[in-house]
Amino acid sequence: MKAPVVVVITGIPCTGKTTLGRRIAAEFSLPLVTKDDIKEVLFDSLGWKDRHWSRKLSFTSFDLIFHVMDLLLQAGRSHIVEGNFTAGEYAERLLDLQRRHPFRPFQILCVANDHVIRQRLECRAKSGLRHPGHLDRSLMAEFEQLISDGQKKPLEIGGALMEVDTTDPVATGSQAVLAAVRAFLDKTE
Repeated sequence: MKAPVVVVITGIPCTGKTTLGRRIAAEFSLPLVTKDDIKEVLFDSLGWKDRHWSRKLSFTSFDLIFHVMDLLLQAGRSHIVEGNFTAGEYAERLLDLQRRHPFRPFQILCVANDHVIRQRLECRAKSGLRHPGHLDRSLMAEFEQLISDGQKKPLEIGGALMEVDTTDPVATGSQAVLAAVRAFLDKTE
């Protein structure tokens, strides 16, 4: 029996992680666990207020992602996780999970042109479509620092790695991404 596949989608805000995750999940009928979806449930249940609280719920959301991953891997289920995973702690947690429940990682690192990311962040903050607990309007300076620090580096978790530039969503080639994921899911080891 093949080890399950975990598609890990990461990148800084507004690089298209959730959009791509939803597309892959729909194509392959895989469970998708996203940090922001969990965080919004927590906002609705526990309330929202300031940046400190929002960050606390972000960390809790990641804890819940790892809990759900553990459950899915115990059942031998392939799945997708999406969030702005950072290299150090989260890579180690993924490797620890992999030691306990062997899986095949397929990492997708979403990137985009800095100017496009800024535009997307501004549009998202102005749109009011996201849960107000995300505090998008008040976090523009923090997001600017994220952009200045540079795009995220891939997580050192082994497996396959695909960098996807979402600067031009039409040219992104989601068909190429889907083909790569399909090939990895079908691959026997």
